Amino acid sequence: MPTPVQMRDWAESVGPWFPLAFLVAHIVATVVPVPRTAFTLAAGLLFGPVLGIAIAVVASTASAMIAMLLVRAAGWRLNRLVRHRSIHTVNERLQQRGWLAILSLRLIPAVPFSALNYAAGASAVRVLPYALATLAGLLPGTAAVVILGDALAGHPSSLLYLVSACTAAIGLAGLVVEIRHYRRHHRRHAHRSVGDRPASEPATIS
Repeated sequence: MPTPVQMRDWAESVGPWFPLAFLVAHIVATVVPVPRTAFTLAAGLLFGPVLGIAIAVVASTASAMIAMLLVRAAGWRLNRLVRHRSIHTVNERLQQRGWLAILSLRLIPAVPFSALNYAAGASAVRVLPYALATLAGLLPGTAAVVILGDALAGHPSSLLYLVSACTAAIGLAGLVVEIRHYRRHHRRHAHRSVGDRPASEPATIS
């Protein structure tokens, strides 16, 4: 079994085509529900922190975009998959402010990567905000895992746990903000609907 240092040396000796081949394999494999953590760790182990982060972030973002577009090409929609009156409201919310929900969920390591890709594809979130939120949300956590992979090759970093904790905290905070904003918007809409109802005419006694 080769050591991490030997694997790094082997990757550097293969040639300049190897990072590109790894990038393509990462994209293709993680479109389906394959855990991307193994690829992210391997990127740090094989290529170091700078190139490893670039490869892992680009590959993960491209994979998330492909998965989203495939779900939409298949015609899957939340309002068809889930029959509930609140789904239409949620879809409208995602269309207007879906980037914040996507960004917050991407920052939380416990949220499954593939499941979020498929859910976003079935929702009404717009493509460009989804892409930008995915790129920004994946960057901190992916960097932390790549740094861990690099540490396996003999380059430990004390920032790893701090980065992971901070990104999770920011993601949870973003979700709380979005949920509170959604609830305020929903209450205002409900009050407006009640106020717009015509008043009933008083009963007359003949």
